[in-house]
Amino acid sequence: MIVVGECAIGGAMDLFQLAPFYPKLIDLGYPSYLSTILGIAKLIAAVVLLAPGLPRLKEWAYAGVVINMTGACASYVLAHQGLSNLIPPAAFAVLAVLSWSLRPPTRRLPSVGR
Repeated sequence: MIVVGECAIGGAMDLFQLAPFYPKLIDLGYPSYLSTILGIAKLIAAVVLLAPGLPRLKEWAYAGVVINMTGACASYVLAHQGLSNLIPPAAFAVLAVLSWSLRPPTRRLPSVGR
């Protein structure tokens, strides 16, 4: 639920260009429209992760969350921002991977070749 909450709240904040995410996005040199794209993607991910079934879409949603968070980490490193900026996105990336790996069998794709 933490990953879903981050997607829903973070997505809404991105969509409405709210602090603290929007100013950081601009400070890192990204165009303002990226905030809208990320906001919509995060909100879709939250819905998919909450919806029953949809195992393939859940795989993509988790992948998107991890890519978004590791991309944020890389952006901070490459922009020579403080290492303290890495903690939140790295923590959410780890939580997303844990959530994905610990999900119940009913939310997994069927095994092929077993």
